[in-house]
Amino acid sequence: MPLFHPTRRDLLSMAAAMPALTLPSLARADLGPPATANPGHFSFTLGQAKLTVISDGHLETPASGLGVNADPGEVQAFLKAHFLSPTSNYSHTNHLLIELGEAKVLVDTGSGSRFLDTAGRLMENLDAAGIDASTITHVVITHAHPDHIWGIRDDFDEAIIPDAAYFLGETERTYWMQDGLLASAPAEAQQFIVGAQNSINVDGAEWELVSDGTEIAPGVRVIDTPGHTPGHMAVVVESDGQQLMAVGDAMNHAWMNFAHPDWVNGFDMDGDMTAATRRRLLDMAVADQIAVLGYHFPFPGVGHVMKEGEAYRFVPALWQW
Repeated sequence: MPLFHPTRRDLLSMAAAMPALTLPSLARADLGPPATANPGHFSFTLGQAKLTVISDGHLETPASGLGVNADPGEVQAFLKAHFLSPTSNYSHTNHLLIELGEAKVLVDTGSGSRFLDTAGRLMENLDAAGIDASTITHVVITHAHPDHIWGIRDDFDEAIIPDAAYFLGETERTYWMQDGLLASAPAEAQQFIVGAQNSINVDGAEWELVSDGTEIAPGVRVIDTPGHTPGHMAVVVESDGQQLMAVGDAMNHAWMNFAHPDWVNGFDMDGDMTAATRRRLLDMAVADQIAVLGYHFPFPGVGHVMKEGEAYRFVPALWQW
């Protein structure tokens, strides 16, 4: 009987096959929430700036809204490969509070009580972080989608932070307040338009309309990042030569937007412009070593951008305790 002398390739092939032959298939570890809530705030510094990420809660939307211009099978395979649900998109809501000099600048106001019941936690999480909302001096709105501006109103339809100065992109306001927008919109979009208009018209907020490069306060400026909405803006913080961009929804998925920056989502109003803006921001972050904060990235959502061939990778920041 001839002896069997397996080659190295034979051994590797057998080794690869053995788990399937000898072990039952294992389910993906499903890491669930704690019995009590996790903290909803995290602070760090950038030069002389004290930055605090405040959570407004989370959103759960159908994963079918991700990568709508790509092959659905490829999108689902991508999600599964990254240990994410192929059916439900669970996303965080990371607000930035900037304390620099005498300014306290809040980026976006969250969902409030009028959107999904998993969000609307911004005010209570500010309080838990020891931040008195009445001391906020500036409020900047990146865009007028529900989870970014509907929290601007209290239960009496008045500005929830009445003593702050309010800033909104001029292009963004022009879009949402244009004549005939509501009448021409499909029924499923009308509630978002009404919500945006009511939020912009809130009592107690005197808007300063801004454009690309406008300084909100010393060391804090806005830049145009259109596509997700026509007038979407990002907020740039700079101190001691270091920079961070709060990118709002210009980048809204910490894996997909980096590996496939040209894949767009159902809420991206202009897909081609969204992809072009996203690539511009990614290239800026790489070239100038700018940190980024993604509103819907895993909390606290801050990190760096690494170039990988024609794609990119989000590298979460290493936190210091």
